[in-house]
Amino acid sequence: MARGHRPSRPSGGRPRFWGRHAVGAALANPARRAVKLWATRDAAARLDLPADLPVTLADVADLGRLVPPDAPHQGLVLDVDPLPDAYLDELLERPGPATLLVLDQVTDPHNVGAILRSAAAFDAVGIVTQDRHSPPESGALARAASGALELVPWVRVVNLARALDEIAEAGFWRIGLAGEATRSLAETLGPARIALVLGAEGEGIRPNTAAHCDELARLPISPRVESLNVSNAAAISLYAAMTGRTGQA
Repeated sequence: MARGHRPSRPSGGRPRFWGRHAVGAALANPARRAVKLWATRDAAARLDLPADLPVTLADVADLGRLVPPDAPHQGLVLDVDPLPDAYLDELLERPGPATLLVLDQVTDPHNVGAILRSAAAFDAVGIVTQDRHSPPESGALARAASGALELVPWVRVVNLARALDEIAEAGFWRIGLAGEATRSLAETLGPARIALVLGAEGEGIRPNTAAHCDELARLPISPRVESLNVSNAAAISLYAAMTGRTGQA
């Protein structure tokens, strides 16, 4: 089975989160180790804080210097350790109907964060990315995910094509989203276990990735728009998979 692992991080590379949703979800996740919290007194009072977590009370201006300019920290800044590795075989072993997202070189943290949020909303079992072409955990990604980074397993693999082969062996029907496809997504849905494969904006899924899909499908959007943002396409595809698959029992 493909084993995911996390890419190397910059020096001192602990993720730093900010904002109520990202910080609150990280603190509530038993798999996440919180390292240090900076907070305003009012914001800290609203949290159920671990007894052993170092907390520094600060004013809004001081907190603003800990995060990127104009980051909406809402009085909370948290340093954390990265989540433990998630592995592909752990996702594929889950029985029954399932939807899995595979991202082919989607590198923008805001897009990946938004996709994680949609994955949580539509009960996807996880997302799979190639570790060299996906963003690390970060404050911007966690903010866009609005807590879903702590909820949705994220598997990083070395070889995406090999991972897609293993996904097929586990009974998933692999559908690649491509604007040039002749059939719509609704026409290609069917099996109870579906892997939706999405590529980066502009380039889309790479030819080798497309070759490891069972079908290519398009979203039936208006000709007035060339394409959708990948995070919007993921949300629509997840909804379609949830409502359109057969063999739910």
